[in-house]
Amino acid sequence: MAQKDTDIAALVKERLGSWKDRHRGLLFVGREGGAHPRSAHLTVRDRTDTDQALRVPGEGAGDGADEGTRRRLRDMVVGQHTGGTELIYGAMKVSLGGSLKLAFRPWVEGIENVPAEGPAILASNHLSFSDSFFLPAVLDRKVTFIAKAEYFTSPGVKGKLTAAFFKGVGQLPVDRSGARGAGEAAVKSALKVLERGELFGIYPEGTRSPDGRLYRGKPGGLARVALLSGAPVIPVAMIDTEKIQPPGKVVPKLMRPGIRIGAPLDFTRYLGMENDRFIHRSVTDQVMYEIMKLSGQEYVDIYATAAKRQIAETQKAASEKAAAEKAAAEEKAAAKKTPH
Repeated sequence: MAQKDTDIAALVKERLGSWKDRHRGLLFVGREGGAHPRSAHLTVRDRTDTDQALRVPGEGAGDGADEGTRRRLRDMVVGQHTGGTELIYGAMKVSLGGSLKLAFRPWVEGIENVPAEGPAILASNHLSFSDSFFLPAVLDRKVTFIAKAEYFTSPGVKGKLTAAFFKGVGQLPVDRSGARGAGEAAVKSALKVLERGELFGIYPEGTRSPDGRLYRGKPGGLARVALLSGAPVIPVAMIDTEKIQPPGKVVPKLMRPGIRIGAPLDFTRYLGMENDRFIHRSVTDQVMYEIMKLSGQEYVDIYATAAKRQIAETQKAASEKAAAEKAAAEEKAAAKKTPH
């Protein structure tokens, strides 16, 4: 076992480079020109080396890539540091994060599994809107999540304040329009974050659980980000956050939520298979299994979005039945009062 761990560590170091290199370079997964389509390699290139040929899966951009292709690929992956955003995040971390820890006193297990530096993907269950605040609050490092673009583009003073808030807490806007919608936009945003050597947070279920159970992870997003970046995936379980402010409740309940962080998962053995949907499913299911073990949630093998539709349809049917029964009762009562 010790030898196996050493071999894995050596492999990761060889393919991803040192932590220092991760911070200053880009990670690309590409295919050799005449190699088997499953063979892959990682190329670490300096962010200032804009003339070096870029190679990414399926693009065919080799040494003869035109400038337009280079720019498009570079824009897809290279993130820009914004000092103002970092300052806002730091201020929000102290104010909001400090307040959350003081008021709710969240407990944490396995925090040592989050690396002190370098890129990593935090894959968590999703019970509450507050998940995106409690997790960053207990970590020393910045965590970036994605959020729908509407949070950043709403008009008026309220819209600007909302946009400033989401930027301040490390959220990235994702435009859900276009041919491939939110999935492709999320992958591009994630790659930018990881290229900078930061932590990227994602909810594989795709939406909040409607009833506290753990639902099937959506393939594609998490798996593609993990395989394209080579970054480790760290499973995270949020505990009892849905009880703090259930739907319909305005005032949150003061109670201690929990955060349980698992050991990093290495998927570098699948490098070069980022377009294989069966690999997507395998990677996602493994992550969800680890989250289930950490959270203790009941697992439901359907998507949360489908469960929400079923719940909505059931509620609608129950409401329509109740309305029909009420109308029938009123009609019957009116008939009794009507003299013959």
